[in-house]
Amino acid sequence: MLVAGPLYAQNPPESATVTELSDSALPADLDRVLRDYERAWRAGDAKAIASLFTEDGVLLQNHRPPIRGRPAIQAVYEGQPGSPLRLRALAYAGGDTVGYIVGGYRYGDAPHDIGKFTITLQRAPGKHWLISSDMDSMNAPPKPRPAPDTPAPTKTPPGSH
Repeated sequence: MLVAGPLYAQNPPESATVTELSDSALPADLDRVLRDYERAWRAGDAKAIASLFTEDGVLLQNHRPPIRGRPAIQAVYEGQPGSPLRLRALAYAGGDTVGYIVGGYRYGDAPHDIGKFTITLQRAPGKHWLISSDMDSMNAPPKPRPAPDTPAPTKTPPGSH
């Protein structure tokens, strides 16, 4: 029965106040992943972004099918202009060869995150962390678009029905 109905508990009402989670300080080796991602994004450097991933890394973007592998990830970002991405960590863990970072993102000097992400990380002993998966989603639902081939609404002249 729970599967059949909408999951209201996951979507707070519009009037609910949501408190932004505080930052979590990362160890330098994990922080490097976020700072390298920001630098590559700001520069619009698709090759540099893809190089942060494992060879078979997976990119899971909001409203898009999964992308696998560095060449495909690079192709997704080719031709996109840079922008002032800011990443912050909310939680993390890092073992010898596997880790993760959960965080929020915004652009420029925006006062609040506009989205959130999880990245899972892998590394070979003695090597630096690489992203094995990167999943992000926006905090707000997308703005509705008019359906294709739908005529624009017209005003009804006064006095007509």
